[in-house]
Amino acid sequence: MSQPVESQSSEPFVALSLEDYPLPVIRRPKYWLHGLLFVGTVFTTLVVGSALALAFHSQNSVDPSLDFFLTMFFHPSILLAGVPFSFTLLGILLAHEMGHYVACKIYRIDATLPYFIPAPTLIGTLGAFIRIKGPITHRRALFDIGVAGPIAGFVFAVPALVMSLMFSKVVPISAGTGSSIVFGDPLIFRVVEKLIRMKIPDGYDVYLHPVGFAAWVGIFATALNLLPIGQLDGGHILYSVFGKRHLLLSRLFMITLIPLGLKYWTGWLFWAGIMLVLGTRHPRLLDEEIRLGPGRQWVAFVSLLIFVLCFTLSPISIR
Repeated sequence: MSQPVESQSSEPFVALSLEDYPLPVIRRPKYWLHGLLFVGTVFTTLVVGSALALAFHSQNSVDPSLDFFLTMFFHPSILLAGVPFSFTLLGILLAHEMGHYVACKIYRIDATLPYFIPAPTLIGTLGAFIRIKGPITHRRALFDIGVAGPIAGFVFAVPALVMSLMFSKVVPISAGTGSSIVFGDPLIFRVVEKLIRMKIPDGYDVYLHPVGFAAWVGIFATALNLLPIGQLDGGHILYSVFGKRHLLLSRLFMITLIPLGLKYWTGWLFWAGIMLVLGTRHPRLLDEEIRLGPGRQWVAFVSLLIFVLCFTLSPISIR
């Protein structure tokens, strides 16, 4: 997920020039901060990954309680069990953010290296982001920067998903796995299950391998970033394609999250609130006249297809 420069005002929609932007102050990258946050995220995802691995092999939930942390403290080698989850999840997040970063470098736009966010969450992190410090010049640059992250993350997530489903377990739903949290299946899961001819009888469900759970998180994050709202990656793509019609479409898509939240998953209400706070507008570009061209229009269609494959109406529910 990228963080653009500034939000725009409600002034009339006009093209800007370089004179409207102050010259950026060049600062040396804080490599120590990027490294520290990354190491912290490696640790927190290893902890979560080891708990997931123990739960998968015992087919029971592992509560990260005091006993679990004491065991981890006296036997730190237990963290090695979390490597597959941690490596997969961080690889997907890194691919996503480096997609943005490399695209920025191609257009000589100042951007930071990825910041990873370690956190005591269900996945051990709050994700990652880069900061774009310079103005984005035209629609082609905006489109390439916006679309590069989701495509790169998706390309890394799908092979992980294919491999993990081969090692996942098909278990009776009635038997449970010791957890009441149920993760929804995006369309890409169904497609991959068909491709590898994975048979799931009635009354059974897939108990994901930790690598599969990391792929699920990456796919879900891709869907969230591709929401065509505001300054999300999907918002960048929407603005690149539709220009000044972005604001109306962005608001319509944000409003759509409300009935989805009321009927399927309350998390959509949270996201609608976040988008309302962050704003549905998009910063104007230096040159609004440059069009995408047929090649990028096809890539925009591919990004829409990726969104459909990654999106699920009810990502998380309680059974």
